[in-house]
Amino acid sequence: MENQIVCKMLISKVNEVYLQCDVDEDLARELSDYFTFEVPGAKFMPQYRNRMWDGKIRLFSPHNGRIYVGLLPYIKEYCTKKSIEYILEEGVENDRNVSSKSVRDFAESLRPTSKGKPIAFRDYQIDAIHHALSTNRCLLLSPTASGKSLIIYTLVRYYHLMGLKTLILVPTTSLVEQMTSDFIDYGWKEEYIHRVYAGQDKTHKTKPVIISTWQSVYKMHSQYFSQFGCVIGDEAHTFKAKSLTDIMVRSRDVKYRFGLTGTLDGTQTHRLVLEGLFGQVKKVTSTKELMDNKTVAQLDINCVVLKHTEEEAKRVRYYTYAEEINYIVSHPKRNKFLENLCKSVKGNTLLLFQLVEKHGSILYEEINKLDRKVFFVYGGTKTNTREEIRAIAEKETDAIIIASYGTFSTGVNIRNIHNIVFASPSKSRIRVLQSIGRGLRQSETKSSVRLFDVADNLTYKSRPNFTYRHFRQRLNIYKEEQFQYKVDRINL
Repeated sequence: MENQIVCKMLISKVNEVYLQCDVDEDLARELSDYFTFEVPGAKFMPQYRNRMWDGKIRLFSPHNGRIYVGLLPYIKEYCTKKSIEYILEEGVENDRNVSSKSVRDFAESLRPTSKGKPIAFRDYQIDAIHHALSTNRCLLLSPTASGKSLIIYTLVRYYHLMGLKTLILVPTTSLVEQMTSDFIDYGWKEEYIHRVYAGQDKTHKTKPVIISTWQSVYKMHSQYFSQFGCVIGDEAHTFKAKSLTDIMVRSRDVKYRFGLTGTLDGTQTHRLVLEGLFGQVKKVTSTKELMDNKTVAQLDINCVVLKHTEEEAKRVRYYTYAEEINYIVSHPKRNKFLENLCKSVKGNTLLLFQLVEKHGSILYEEINKLDRKVFFVYGGTKTNTREEIRAIAEKETDAIIIASYGTFSTGVNIRNIHNIVFASPSKSRIRVLQSIGRGLRQSETKSSVRLFDVADNLTYKSRPNFTYRHFRQRLNIYKEEQFQYKVDRINL
């Protein structure tokens, strides 16, 4: 047997953000290589094109030996694989011994309500809360409609009992209002909550929880974050990497930190950055499990492939992706098909588009002629207007909401959505799953939701077009998530 060289590594905690790994230069270089990853799609980014960045992300610094606290398990895994002896200084691992029974007892003592009626904690919610309280930091992976806001509420109440103030970060102003509304619905008083967005005062000395968009606080100094004992990032996958890093680094003394998201984008870099800042991923449940348990609405996916003529396929065969998108969204017959689809389906319908002027506005102009309530939501729609539309949709049974992916695909809770239409092509795993999640909540008027995934086949002589390839990637997502789907093909 070959003799193995044993190296020593001393791992200490700098603060709640960074670990310090004391190693020799050779091992430092090895660790740097091990924790260096190419960013998918980097070559299309301006920084890369302008030669200001090599398209890689480095999670370990060989210069000072620092790495995010949340990546400790990966350091230990590396050492085990390489037979490297390591020593953990006191305080590096700080898991707590919290019993599951005590967590359940505390959670149930809160007696949360929804619309004035008592609600019961689901087993997986208790497990998630127990895991969070036991580890002090983690990234909870839990899909839309799984009750993430109740998990967050319980954590806030727990740390409030410990005398700690919590900062909750969300991606949009709508979610600030929605989270606040959820907390009040669960039974907390509004005077306990301070909301931050759109130039509002960023601090409050007495209120135990601040709910803020991450955009509102990412430029604040470390002193601002020193007031908090806990930081929670909801819809964590939506945060811009640098902004999230800046916030979490400045929260250097915040011991308790948790991220929540419905999905990750499937890349190693995305996962490791989030894990480094929040902690390791803990899968709470899955959409398939929720459907099997009838916790959410049953999902019926209808894929509609629009077959364009050979002449059209020949015309666009050399188009760039952007040119193909412009061609598709401006296609009169395609837009007419979308209009007729919205007209034919019953119940509240959410139609999602990508380009406002080139597609959304055109669809709204035509669909708004129908004898139904039709709403148009995009980035320029004010927060209070979005909330009004959401509230109206909750009460309607046959309305149509035409919305951009950016405004309604993430974090907007509408229980009363019966149909979802993908009017614009996308291959983003996060966007697809988050968009589906908009319709999964059950209501008194529905137990199922239909997704119409509209795709375009412009294949010419075995050369598939960009968006048709993206459609195939969406099918792979449906398969991975164990969703049932069918494919219908229509000549356009």
